[in-house]
Amino acid sequence: MPDGKRSWLLFTIGGLLIAAAVALVGGGAWLIALGGSWYYAAAGAGLLLTGILLLARRPSALGVYALVVFGTLAWALWEAGLDWWPLAARGGIVFVIGILLLLPWVTRGLTAGGNVPARHPASALRGGGLPLAAVLALALVVAVSSWFTDRHRVAGMVAALGPDAPQPVLGARPVPDGEWHAYGRTGYGQRYSPLDQITPRNVGDLEVAWTYRTGDMRGQPGDPVETTFQVTPLKIGDRLFLCTPHQFVIALDATNGEEIWRYNPEIRGELALQHLTCRGLSYHAPATAAATAAPTVAAPASPGASPDDEIRTSSITLPVAADGPSVVEDCPAKLFMPTADGRLIALDPESGAVCRSFGGGRGQIDLWANMPHADPGGYYSTSPVVVTDRLIIVGGTVLDNVSTTEPSGVIRAFDVDTGALVWNWDPAKPEETAPIDPGETYTANSPNSWSISSVDEDLGLVYVPLGNQPPDQWGGNRGEAVERFSSSVVALDLETGAVRWVFQTVHHDLWDYDVPSQPSLVDLTMNGETVPALVQPTKQGEIYVLDRRTGEPILPVTEVPAPQGAAAGDWTAATQPVSELSYNPPPLQGSDMWGATLFDQLACRIAFHRLRYDGRYTPPSTQGSLIHPGNFGVFNWGSVAVDPVRQIAFTTPAYLAFVSRLVPRQDDTTLYVQGDDRPENSLPALNENFGAPFAVQLSAFTSVLGLPCTAPPWGYVSAADLTTGEIVWQHKNGTVRDAAPIPLPLRMGVPSLGGPIMTAGGVAFLSGTIDYYVRAYDVTDGEQLWEARLPAGGQATPMTYLGADGRQYVLVVAGGHGSLGTKAGDYVIAYALPAS
Repeated sequence: MPDGKRSWLLFTIGGLLIAAAVALVGGGAWLIALGGSWYYAAAGAGLLLTGILLLARRPSALGVYALVVFGTLAWALWEAGLDWWPLAARGGIVFVIGILLLLPWVTRGLTAGGNVPARHPASALRGGGLPLAAVLALALVVAVSSWFTDRHRVAGMVAALGPDAPQPVLGARPVPDGEWHAYGRTGYGQRYSPLDQITPRNVGDLEVAWTYRTGDMRGQPGDPVETTFQVTPLKIGDRLFLCTPHQFVIALDATNGEEIWRYNPEIRGELALQHLTCRGLSYHAPATAAATAAPTVAAPASPGASPDDEIRTSSITLPVAADGPSVVEDCPAKLFMPTADGRLIALDPESGAVCRSFGGGRGQIDLWANMPHADPGGYYSTSPVVVTDRLIIVGGTVLDNVSTTEPSGVIRAFDVDTGALVWNWDPAKPEETAPIDPGETYTANSPNSWSISSVDEDLGLVYVPLGNQPPDQWGGNRGEAVERFSSSVVALDLETGAVRWVFQTVHHDLWDYDVPSQPSLVDLTMNGETVPALVQPTKQGEIYVLDRRTGEPILPVTEVPAPQGAAAGDWTAATQPVSELSYNPPPLQGSDMWGATLFDQLACRIAFHRLRYDGRYTPPSTQGSLIHPGNFGVFNWGSVAVDPVRQIAFTTPAYLAFVSRLVPRQDDTTLYVQGDDRPENSLPALNENFGAPFAVQLSAFTSVLGLPCTAPPWGYVSAADLTTGEIVWQHKNGTVRDAAPIPLPLRMGVPSLGGPIMTAGGVAFLSGTIDYYVRAYDVTDGEQLWEARLPAGGQATPMTYLGADGRQYVLVVAGGHGSLGTKAGDYVIAYALPAS
């Protein structure tokens, strides 16, 4: 290379290093002032000196930079150890610059002084280049070593099954082994199948058996951002039953995927929706089938409930399901479909026709009946309802953090045959469960249950996971009953709706840590005795294992001190309950901050130190508080899978931090979060909190590049022993292939949304990761056994069943998730082993 070009190259590199140095010194000084690391300022000074020496064409630039590399390596090892991704973020750019400086086109341009060429120009093997080459080689050795070290892995094995292994308890309404009758397969919500054709030995042979497309895609006019295909289909007889985001109900042949019938509930338009989804349908077996099951607890109608003329309606004009040709007078079996406009429709599984006898000849019940603040779209059941021998039990979601005048979170039980109201449990009036008078309304803005409930008909209890009274981040006006029931799991008596017990998972919740997951019911062997248990995952990472008869903890729960100092007019609980079985992450430190480069990592460190953070349960603040885990949740609506034989839970913990910043409100109308450019007639931002003293800005804690500011892994698969609380094994799970600008399948461990399932064959399945794969795992040690590429995001819980051909199928829905930004789709895909 001519000397003039070398001079230009050295000038360019030196100038870039000086510019980078200015950023590091300036940002580093800011970080020091905030109490953070001194490294960035020191490294910036080293880069500055290196750049100046390069401009002067001095070989000593290489020696100075060798010190920068060595210091970076020592600092990175001290902060992160042999953990590849944190090491790469700290040293990647530094290493690449070092390689660049050792290129002959650079080293040959360096002079002994002035413009006098050096007698022996520096290179990677002599002069100032030798120390730099040596320290770069050392850094490479450290990097390669980190590839073979996984500091986040918990290795272990689930104990092998012995001859005395407990047998699953079937409950009052047994489900045939090859079927899937409820969201969690049964009312117990275990997401466990007794099928065992697919095993760790043959799961790698799974292939696509059939694919069905619903034709229902998000992106239609009026769709909210969070329009999602989250359904877990049911399998009853030889048919599959599912619902779509826009509420179509579809029946398929379970063996070949051919459509049998489709029902359109004709949802009314102009709905004020935050979410548009249907997680599943509910099934009520015909009387002859129910009669063959174990005895059930009777649920006689309470005073005021029964006749069809007592069917409640509201002032909202809703479509009538029983209008049109597809109607039957009576249905021996029923499918129940909750709709986005606030109805619950009963359908005939055989034909897809509306069951006219339900709902007083309407084929539906109006869930807006007796509701305050009726606003179509502002209340509906995104999750399938609970069905027992005699009852349908319904909860619902309300608009989250929009105002303090939302509909009620009441839990209602209706007669499964007529739709008449049997009882209602209003969390704000917990003692008054007899059907409300027709002219009255339920308590506005009471805690609601948007997730999936579980039921034990033998004990006569339904288990309801509850959320908060809006707003989530400020609770200064919450009443005594609200304080008691918010963020709790509540056991209600099936006959009367009375509270039998309540267990609160968060005291005075200010973090949107509502109980998101369906409780799983399982009988555990503890000290030689069988104990009926309830397993409750939570957003904050605790898994509570309770006696489902009493609500008392089976695994110890300890009250630990919590951070104090709430916003004006509010308060914080002195302690919070921590379970023996906990996926609570360690408290964050500055060294946990991450970025794709040294520079966005520095920005994340500055942001971290500017926020208020006192550990988990840091109260929201006007300064801005770091909430870790964030309200995305360690666990969310997908819950966990529970193996009643091995007595373990297959879990999918995720770790993402969020920022919660309170914005003082001056009135009840100003749009603080969205501003004045909000589209006409659109829903206010999720966090305006009209009527409260604060709006709230919520966002993921991310870098300027949009990457999480906290270091990976962000998602795992894990197994926990439910009898001891031990985390048996844990492995990072998933790649950034579909989340990164460059689609590289880097296995960093990513979050998932959508639950796992387990089978008696010793295999677990999960499709909810933000990369588009369904994966199978060995339940014994957690090793991934198989994966298949999906055509869209798989944010739903799979299921498995037996086809008419005798083969075990694994069914996956791939439709994407609007808020996560995963690819939209309308796919239902069945996998099976090759036909013999």
